[in-house]
Amino acid sequence: MSKNWQDITLALAGVFQATAMVEQVAKTGHVPPDAYKCSIESMLDLNPESTLAVYGGNLENLRTGLEVMRELLRPGSQKHRETLRYGLGVLHLQKKLAGRRDMLGVIGSRLEQVAQQAQHFSSTHENVIANLGTLYTETLSTFRFRIQVNGDYNYLQQQRIANQIRALLLASVRSAILWRQVGGNRLQLLFYRKHIAQQVDDFLRRM
Repeated sequence: MSKNWQDITLALAGVFQATAMVEQVAKTGHVPPDAYKCSIESMLDLNPESTLAVYGGNLENLRTGLEVMRELLRPGSQKHRETLRYGLGVLHLQKKLAGRRDMLGVIGSRLEQVAQQAQHFSSTHENVIANLGTLYTETLSTFRFRIQVNGDYNYLQQQRIANQIRALLLASVRSAILWRQVGGNRLQLLFYRKHIAQQVDDFLRRM
């Protein structure tokens, strides 16, 4: 069975785009607005028509994730090590979550509520992000395995930034679920890196 490398690569870009922003906001207190909006909204379209539709139907929305992946897939690259650690942690969390249908149900119904809230405010409004952060805390944070985020203590202590980090981790898990759904698995990251790297380069050329 031939893999759909396009969809697998798009979903992985979604994973690493969100975790790259976790690293960035934890260290600098800032996130790029367009990439941030894309990651948050990827959780709010509950019936997407395609993999790309999850990310607003536009490759450009995933530029950050694709550029990070291009660097990560280079032999011997030492860049984005923290982003990679968070991403691999997210893939592990997703696997744990897959065995908890009860928790998946809770997340799904709560995301429906958040999607309605986002229509009244905006997808990146502080109330919406706080809700997503709380959802992460009450579900994925209850697993024994937790993602430890490193950064500037002054930023990590701020509730607004803590909410952003948790919301982005939730967005990354959403992309990891999609990655599994379209045929992604961890062995590909070891044995099919060239396939994925070629797809990343192709996407970036098309922008």
